[in-house]
Amino acid sequence: MASGSKIKVFTGNSNPVLAQEICQYLDVEPGKCKVGAFSDGEISVTINESVRGSDAYVIQSTCGPVNQNLMELLIMVDALRRASARRITAVIPYYGYARQDRKARARDPITAKLVANLIHSAGTRRVLTMDLHATQIQGFFDIPVDHLLGVPILADYYKKKNIEDVVVVSPDMGGVTRARNLAERIGAPLAIIDKRRPMPNVSEVMNLIGDVNGKNVIMTDDIIDTAGTITNGAKALVERGAKRVFACCTHPVLSGPAIERIKESPIEELVTTNCIPLGEDKKLDKIKVLSVAQIMGEAILRIHDDASVSRLFD
Repeated sequence: MASGSKIKVFTGNSNPVLAQEICQYLDVEPGKCKVGAFSDGEISVTINESVRGSDAYVIQSTCGPVNQNLMELLIMVDALRRASARRITAVIPYYGYARQDRKARARDPITAKLVANLIHSAGTRRVLTMDLHATQIQGFFDIPVDHLLGVPILADYYKKKNIEDVVVVSPDMGGVTRARNLAERIGAPLAIIDKRRPMPNVSEVMNLIGDVNGKNVIMTDDIIDTAGTITNGAKALVERGAKRVFACCTHPVLSGPAIERIKESPIEELVTTNCIPLGEDKKLDKIKVLSVAQIMGEAILRIHDDASVSRLFD
C-alpha cells in the first residue's frame, strides 16, 4: 500500500449511490462528512473524521446542477488539503464542461481547461474520470489523469445479449474511435452517420457510410444530452433498412426534450451507466443502467497501491 496510508472515500451530493457501491467494492466505510448549504446558498462542508496522512478520494460527478456539484468538489478538496490529507484524488465519473474544449468561434472560452485549473488549484493531486468527451482534456491538467473507458462495460453487456446480424454505428464522425472499439470487442462491422450540426444541440443527418439494410444496429456515443443526434440517427437507420435499433452511452445527461424523444423513437433499448444518476422523471422501461462501481473501485485500489490502471483494459 502507498506509504501505509489508509483509503478514505468521501462524496458530495451528485452521486451518493455510486459512491456507496464503490465503498462496498473497496470494503471501506464512506468518509464522515456533511455537504450542505448556508441559508444564502453558499456551500458548507464539514469533514467529521481525521484525514491526516490518508489517501483521500472525493467521488463527485460534475453533472446537473453542474455549478453546484463543481463547487462542492472544489470545497471538499480544499477542506481535505487543509486537514493534511496525504494525497487527494478527484474521482469524477462525469466531467462537466468537457464539450467546451476548444475555440470553435471567435471569443469562445475554453471552459474545460478553466475547470481543470480550478480542480488542480483546489489541491487535487490526481484525477480519475471516465470517457472524457475529448481525450485531449487529459492534457489540460498538470497532474496525472487516469482515464477509464466505458466501452468494455457496454461490450460485456452486448456479448451476453448475443444480438445476431449486428452492426455498430457511430452517430457522427467524432465518435468513430469509440464505435470501432465497441465493434472490435463484440466482433461486429462498423457504420458511420455523417451529420451536420447547424447550431448547438441541433443535428441533421446527411449521409450513411456503411450497410445497415436488414441488420440489427447498436448506436454508441459518450454523451446523450437532448437526444437529438441519437434519435434522428435511429430514424435514419430505420429508413435505410435497419431491423432493430439499440443505443448505448456512458453519460446520460438527458436534458430538455431527451426523455420524450427517446420514448417516441424507434430505439428499443438504451443502455447507459450510473456515472450520472437518473432521477425518477428520467427512468423509462427502455433505459437499462449498468454500474461502473467495480471498475472505478478497482482503479482506486490500483492508484492506492501504485499499480497500473491501464492494465484494467488489457
